[in-house]
Amino acid sequence: MNKLKKSDLLSLEEFNSNREQLREHVLTIKKDRKIQIGNNVTVFFENSDTIKYQVQEVLQVKNKFEQNRIEEELATYNPLIPDGSNLKATMLIEFPSEIIKKNKLSQLNNIENNVWLQVGENDRIFAVAYENSEKTAKENTSSLHFLRFEFSNLMIKDLQSGATLFAGIDHPNYNVRTQEIPGTTSDSLAQDLV
Repeated sequence: MNKLKKSDLLSLEEFNSNREQLREHVLTIKKDRKIQIGNNVTVFFENSDTIKYQVQEVLQVKNKFEQNRIEEELATYNPLIPDGSNLKATMLIEFPSEIIKKNKLSQLNNIENNVWLQVGENDRIFAVAYENSEKTAKENTSSLHFLRFEFSNLMIKDLQSGATLFAGIDHPNYNVRTQEIPGTTSDSLAQDLV
């Protein structure tokens, strides 16, 4: 997939006048790109459309459309666009209260490196987590992680041919496997692997 450039973005005025339509469009896309793993972990798979919208939102909130600000945001978010042999995702860990969340996150250190996908009968592939600056001195995990899943050519071919996709987390304090991922989600993710 191509990385975003300034010319791919709308001006602040264009974005503001079309913001609600663009938001609805991205929410429709995201619906088929989300996997819930257990009760507390959600993985949202990114693509150029979701990242473009995110960059536009950040620029709009900061009310800045200057060249250096745009380049900075593109440099931050472009690495989250799949490269053709991988899927990239944002993982959220959520709990009902801040007190519970703080306690649970202390028990989930390194969970980000234990998230996996499996295509058909192929071996599981584990996520490669991007460095996260939110870790505390005690090395508690963060509630937000950015992940990359690298696929072999065989796995890409199998997923594009309709093989079943599964996801899970293999962590001592959060060991969960999903049921079969719906075909609409598998098909959407397979489009990133070209």
